[in-house]
Amino acid sequence: MILYVDLLNPFWWIATAIICFKVFALGDAVFRREDAYRAADKKTKGFWVIVLSLSLGWDLLFGANPITGLMTLVGLVASIVYVVDVRPAIKLLTDGRGRGGRSNQGPYGPW
Repeated sequence: MILYVDLLNPFWWIATAIICFKVFALGDAVFRREDAYRAADKKTKGFWVIVLSLSLGWDLLFGANPITGLMTLVGLVASIVYVVDVRPAIKLLTDGRGRGGRSNQGPYGPW
């Protein structure tokens, strides 16, 4: 009965979506190469993994509260910044594969 009531609560769905988004951002940050972060002139891999881990850990430990949870919202902003800014820059450098690889792209375009 309690689970059924939670499924009808739209805030439960929002909190679940926030946690899933944070899991995606953290998973992506973990599997990207360290040198790609430096090449893209972004913060280090360790920085992003720590920030995203703390964000996800906070929500899993204390519950994701999308309305009044300041730390949930701060962590969501950090995850959005990673996915919108850092991830595309790294993906462009690593040819979308995350582990790098050879391509005909130089620092100023194709060669």
